[in-house]
Amino acid sequence: MHTSTALLTDHYELTMVDAALQAGTAHRGSVFELFARRLSGARRYGVVAGTGRLLDAIERFRFTEAELEYLRERQVVSSATLDWLSDFRFSGDIWGYPEGEVFFPGSPLITVESSFAEGVLLETLALSILNADSAVATAASRMSHASGGKPLAEMGSRRTGEYSAVAAARAAYLAGFSATSNLEAGRLYGIPTMGTAAHSFTLLHDSERQAFEAQVAALGTDTTLLVDTYDIEQGVRTAIEVAGPELGAVRIDSGDLPVVVAQVRRLLDELGATRTRITVTNDLDEHTVAALASAPVDSFGVGTSVVVGSGTPTMGMVYKLVAHQNDAGEWISVAKKSAEKASVGGRKSVRRSYNPRGTATAELILLGDGPGGEPEGEDLPGKTREVLVPLVRAGEILPEHIGTEGLAAARERHRMRLAELPPVALSLTRGDPAIPTEYR
Repeated sequence: MHTSTALLTDHYELTMVDAALQAGTAHRGSVFELFARRLSGARRYGVVAGTGRLLDAIERFRFTEAELEYLRERQVVSSATLDWLSDFRFSGDIWGYPEGEVFFPGSPLITVESSFAEGVLLETLALSILNADSAVATAASRMSHASGGKPLAEMGSRRTGEYSAVAAARAAYLAGFSATSNLEAGRLYGIPTMGTAAHSFTLLHDSERQAFEAQVAALGTDTTLLVDTYDIEQGVRTAIEVAGPELGAVRIDSGDLPVVVAQVRRLLDELGATRTRITVTNDLDEHTVAALASAPVDSFGVGTSVVVGSGTPTMGMVYKLVAHQNDAGEWISVAKKSAEKASVGGRKSVRRSYNPRGTATAELILLGDGPGGEPEGEDLPGKTREVLVPLVRAGEILPEHIGTEGLAAARERHRMRLAELPPVALSLTRGDPAIPTEYR
């Protein structure tokens, strides 16, 4: 089903187009950049997420009769602008950091080259997707590292909006989570799904034993039994009595987890269930995951914290015009000068520099001919790598960035890029970005 995304935007974007069309400036060649002035929450790095979703949304950015009628009834724009919108198809170029890449303050995550009217219409759509998805992915990346390689499942659907839950599951998977509880995310993006039973299932039955017997009868002995509805020690004993020592796992959702996990592991081993795994939930974040990484925990389930960015629900990204052509076709750099909100004008390319050991040392933002062009000025230091890649060419979305294959590539890309960062990047404390941003 084709669903338009054209009204997932702010009113003033359409009024800007309306005024620019009347002024004769709407079709000036323009360059917009999406970037973050700083890393929210004093994070050491950010993770690009949502690019594939944005490209899908741009493909569906069409003003059908339903959208046009809404705008007409409320007299949002003139009739001439309604005619222009009725034929709207984005026809420009978009470059960007590929999804899964890490980023730093000032990194031009998306560069849109188009007419002013086409580019300005994408502002809110791009920001709403990348701000939220990148916040989730950045939190998920920190949690994935903190886990010491142990699997994490995303299970926060009930802590956010129903569609935000699907996007959050995708972003968490991109950044290293291994599964989600959200079935729609599994259907749309091919993410493995998981889940067995909640406390209500135990409470439904006349006893914990009956609940465990019903679950094992339905799902087999490789299931995960929730053992903390009443008394954890007795729950573990009952679980092994019902399922036997080949029980797949027990889940703990309460208590002083480091202490309780150690006690449960000893008890399972005493009962002969040496291969029964332990999974923990209970309002985990990257700090509690890190504290449990060396405990006998086999996997984690993270809910609220990951879907709200672990206290940083947005990355503070902005979308600014940085260059446009004048009536003679010459490019003019433009920049905002407001205190605390200044931007850097001009078309840019980006290279990341590395030391001989392959560790990233700086993000080099180069003023020049723009993405894919030749930078101006001094020679670059040491080994460098081009960061920006084409996402859209002449309005055509490049297919390698979307769908399940695009997500799989982003997941692998993130793993590789995280390994290139200096050790300080993986610190969970607040601090400066892991590598500096340099303009040249």
